Amino acid sequence: MSFRTEWASQVTATLTGTMVTIAGWVQRRRDHGGLIFVDVRDRTGIIQVVADPKGAAFATLDTVRAEYVVSVTGMVRRRPDGMVNLDIASGEVEIVPSQVVILSQSKTPPFMPQEAETVDELVRLKYRYLDLRRSSLLHNFELRDRVLYSLRNFFHEHGFLDVETPALARSTPEGARDFLVPSRVQPGTFYALPQSPQIFKQLLMVAGFERYYQIAKVFRDEDLRADRQPEFTQIDVEMSFMDREEILSLMEEMVKRIFKDALGVALQTFPRLSWEEALHQYGSDKPDLRAGEPLVDLTSQARSVSWEILASAPHVVGVICRQYRPSRKMLEQWTEFARERGASGLIWIMKSEDGIKSSAAKWLDGEELLALATNARLQPGDTLLVVAGPKPLAYVVAGQIRLEFARQENRLEPGWRFLWVTEFPLFEWSEEEERLVSAHHPFTMPVAQDFELLESNPAAVRSEAYDVVLNGIELASGSLRIYRPDLQERIFSVLGLTQDEISEKFGFLIQAFQYGAPPHGGIAFGLDRIVMLMAGAKSLREVIAFPKTARGTDPLMDAPSPVDVRQLDELGIQLKPKT
Repeated sequence: MSFRTEWASQVTATLTGTMVTIAGWVQRRRDHGGLIFVDVRDRTGIIQVVADPKGAAFATLDTVRAEYVVSVTGMVRRRPDGMVNLDIASGEVEIVPSQVVILSQSKTPPFMPQEAETVDELVRLKYRYLDLRRSSLLHNFELRDRVLYSLRNFFHEHGFLDVETPALARSTPEGARDFLVPSRVQPGTFYALPQSPQIFKQLLMVAGFERYYQIAKVFRDEDLRADRQPEFTQIDVEMSFMDREEILSLMEEMVKRIFKDALGVALQTFPRLSWEEALHQYGSDKPDLRAGEPLVDLTSQARSVSWEILASAPHVVGVICRQYRPSRKMLEQWTEFARERGASGLIWIMKSEDGIKSSAAKWLDGEELLALATNARLQPGDTLLVVAGPKPLAYVVAGQIRLEFARQENRLEPGWRFLWVTEFPLFEWSEEEERLVSAHHPFTMPVAQDFELLESNPAAVRSEAYDVVLNGIELASGSLRIYRPDLQERIFSVLGLTQDEISEKFGFLIQAFQYGAPPHGGIAFGLDRIVMLMAGAKSLREVIAFPKTARGTDPLMDAPSPVDVRQLDELGIQLKPKT
């Protein structure tokens, strides 16, 4: 038999008077005065089926229930006046069935897909196959498919090769925790699931592939959030013989293409800020440009005031709140907001037609307050919230106030606000490890002018790294790569690796660079994050088919789970209680 001749959304008024066969799930069944109305849902939409007691298929249709799987053959006719539903593609017509075949029955579901949004998420994840029947989730995956189709076309047009890299690799000392996989044939040794195909794609550049991409599954054993999962998909890209400007331009073109193809949105040119500029202007290395104007640096102006506490503060940063007259209670809440984030407090300055008011009026005279307000370009009705302290604390706290103010007052501007952030620090200090670690990864190229600082002042070395930020969320991270073996060894040494450790962990990479490595660079975009933002979803779980919970569990498969003792014995593993 033929299960289907048309999708539900294809059964429109143009097919009136013709016989069709549709197949799908029963979304709803209704009895009205002897007539039976059944809405049949497939991936594309819903079509109404109507049978009366005299109809050939009435008896069968009378037995169907919610979520039964059926195939219906019948005549397409127009709906009666007043019964048209313009919200669906097939809303002008209905099917009068001549045959109904029940392909599969369904128990009463724990929840109806169309009502799933009101159900606890753990329940929905346990029955994810029912949750995925929601049209809103289905639309997310249709969007994801359009994005991938656009991506592959773009890369093909620009000469990239799609190359798969290993899922079993070597554990590396940098980055997040690895998921380890024990080797049965070599007891006591382990593979690691890749956090990134980083080394492999660099080796592909050494091999002469020149332009590589991969829609890669990667794994990181780290704490989870709404925008983070233990396994996720990234758009992994690497290019040879291209400088930073060429890479940024090409990747910006790629992002513009997928937004145009998948959403019909034409994006503007992405502005660029160095990491230092982003920190000073927005207090963040992933600033949300929708949250209003930048921070204002008042440090120089504060040097001339009489209040020693403000005058001697390393940095003084202001948040401009246009046409905002907060209550005393709200000002106290902003002060507490700043303290909770590490600042010693907060100063507020209000400008009105009558003059200046400030929480610092006891220590600053009118002229000093007016000078600060003027420096911040305050207009009557504006309020300035000021944070003082060391760098980066003062900027970071002020940046958080800027963003929270925009959220609380519903002042986040609509639209897609992209940004390139460049020249991150090459190293950062790890309090946990009490040593310098790579801010991105140890294969990142330092800015050429800073080579001489590698040993003398490594904390001041800038990197040829770059991120793509959208509406305050990091979408991609990349860099130019080190391709000289001597420079790569210097970086490893700064990170505290001995020569033996370098040889043991990265000897194969150093050796590869000795056989003619081209200049190269790359980037990796978080596909799930891109689709999440494009879809307006609240979390990554809405755009990943079978996601994990915030605790890293899969309620559907009940994973992770214990394994048989025999499996552990084969691997030479003995479990011990966790203390």
